[in-house]
Amino acid sequence: MNYIQSSQNSTLKEIKSLHLKKNRDALGLFFVEGIRFVNDAIDNGQVISKIIISDKLEGLNGGSELIEKAKGVCSDISLVPEKLFKEVSDTQTPQGILAVLEKNQFNFEKVIEEGNSLVILDCLQDPGNAGTIIRTADAAGISAVLMSKGCVDLYSPKVLRSTMGSVFHVPIFEGLNITETIQILKQKGYKVIASHLSGKNNYFQEDLTGKSAIIVGNEANGISEETAHMADSLVKIPMPGKAESLNASIAASIMIYEIVRQKVM
Repeated sequence: MNYIQSSQNSTLKEIKSLHLKKNRDALGLFFVEGIRFVNDAIDNGQVISKIIISDKLEGLNGGSELIEKAKGVCSDISLVPEKLFKEVSDTQTPQGILAVLEKNQFNFEKVIEEGNSLVILDCLQDPGNAGTIIRTADAAGISAVLMSKGCVDLYSPKVLRSTMGSVFHVPIFEGLNITETIQILKQKGYKVIASHLSGKNNYFQEDLTGKSAIIVGNEANGISEETAHMADSLVKIPMPGKAESLNASIAASIMIYEIVRQKVM
């Protein structure tokens, strides 16, 4: 185990740089924090570049066990004083362990070919919404989540925390051209549906037993008109109450679980 005493150490500088999207993209790396999150990364076979541990960790429940577990999967582990750990942490009350991971790589064509249910995020901006939708997609057994250009960064700490580890379970593709993506999905036999104000049918009236893709639009503006024209069907979620709209992640979850309902019945 390495011992770091200076904030000018190259490992700490690299981790600090990963707080910015441009550096995460350039290096192909991101980081996760906390006992549960690092445990999940190890258990799901993530490629771990390095781990830093503060002297606080051993005193936490599960801390000592995680240190030993980490030694079995990562050769670059450093111990740092708690003060220095806080300088690179993204949380207000860090637990004292942070892992730098390689970004996940999936074969888009293979996932689309073998999958049967997809969620498409069209310029979704809120980290909490994105993370919650990914978590819901994971729970529902969705084949993949497709994120268009203009979406919030998947590997930002806030999105990652909101996924509650589901980022390790479901294939996710970023920075996609949504027009080209929908065209490909249609060619592969997917039915593409989107919730829209002009939708005529209720979402549960659609046949989603085959290959299906749900589009979730931007929180403020919904899906673009171009995207709406490309969808096979525009649907609505009935709202007999007085609320004017639903949170994007709630609307997405309702439609995701309609796919589950239809496929298991």
